[in-house]
Amino acid sequence: MSDEAAQREADEAFMRQALALADEAAALGEVPVGAVAVRDGQVVGRGYNRREIDRDPFSHAELLAMREAAKAVGAWRLSGVTVYVTLEPCAMCAGALVQSRLSRLVFGAVDPKAGAVGSLYDLATDPRHNHRVEVTGGVLAEASRERLKAFFQGLRARK
Repeated sequence: MSDEAAQREADEAFMRQALALADEAAALGEVPVGAVAVRDGQVVGRGYNRREIDRDPFSHAELLAMREAAKAVGAWRLSGVTVYVTLEPCAMCAGALVQSRLSRLVFGAVDPKAGAVGSLYDLATDPRHNHRVEVTGGVLAEASRERLKAFFQGLRARK
């Protein structure tokens, strides 16, 4: 198996873990977004959206996974860490990726209304920043989109 094929296989395996966390969020009435942080092939952080539960605007899946990863690695610099998240990060989260010196981001579905890693902005790779994050988008995107679509259809049906 080529290095590229092995990377794609690993990306999909970790994204499936993020999708499982998105399902946990949905079961709690949260927008179904999940994230895992990985270093050296090991999960060092997990998170799913908890804004409603925590009543906290900062409880986004990737921020929670990054916070847990920082504790696990014992540093705020997340060099060597990859974050897998089911939805393209917003501007707040994309800024945190850059500020934490994250090595790599892998995301599922694009977010045309709030995405800041290619859709509306591209904060992660902007050359004006002192750090740029390697980005791979569209990994298991359809599975991510379907969860989001079902969640919002359910919300509209309840109204």
